[in-house]
Amino acid sequence: MGNGSPVVKWVLRLLVIGYLVMLVAWPTAYIVKHTFADGLGGIRDALSDPDVVHSLKLTAQVAVTAVLINLVFGVGMSLLLVRYTFWGKRALSVLIDLPLSVSPVVVGLALVLVYNGRFGWFGPWLEDQGLQVIFAKPGMVMATCFVILPLVIREVVPVLEELGDDQEQAARSLGANSWQTFRRITLPGIKWAVVYGVVLSLARALGEFGAVKVVAGNVGGETQVATVLVQQKYQNFEQETAYSVAFMLVFAAVLCLVVVALLRPKESK
Repeated sequence: MGNGSPVVKWVLRLLVIGYLVMLVAWPTAYIVKHTFADGLGGIRDALSDPDVVHSLKLTAQVAVTAVLINLVFGVGMSLLLVRYTFWGKRALSVLIDLPLSVSPVVVGLALVLVYNGRFGWFGPWLEDQGLQVIFAKPGMVMATCFVILPLVIREVVPVLEELGDDQEQAARSLGANSWQTFRRITLPGIKWAVVYGVVLSLARALGEFGAVKVVAGNVGGETQVATVLVQQKYQNFEQETAYSVAFMLVFAAVLCLVVVALLRPKESK
């Protein structure tokens, strides 16, 4: 097949650029424009609101906790899927992708039905033990973990498959135990896949709305995350605060991607 007409190439490029501008660049620029319409005044006013500060802190705590949990189990499940053969392996792989196809609101509702303290399956027993899941931080972390579950795994699995296990088998034949093999052979080979998975998970966790809104209770200054606060402020005609908080979330996500891009070593040509 030929290289194609230059006109067709330019038309396709313009279509892709136009699509990205309409879907990503324009809405983001609109938020930035309104955030800084009065200079830094909007950011300062937003950060002087105790509810905003608390929501940002809570969002960061939930996101970081969920990402750390997802990192441990994500790498573990990646090794399980690539390095081992077992009954139900294909079903497990399908289940991992379930969060990509299920609405986050449905996820939140499912967690409420299972862990609610009044009528959930495990909620009453957990509350008897002094642990509240729904309308508290544990439920918010669980909802976020479900949403970001596939991101680390789908970054690490292809890299593990490409690396193969020849070096791992050689290390074990020389007397290395499982932990030494993972730390010295496997981890260096997958480290950038892990980093990208973590960054994507963090960006996704910071922006989660539907699942967390259902399980959080959304009490200002207690269980309200930043994304829900943006909606509340916008609906209450406090739009300047809503724009400012939305910009902070976007900035944090973009900053993560930029830092990783700068730190990653350039591939040799």
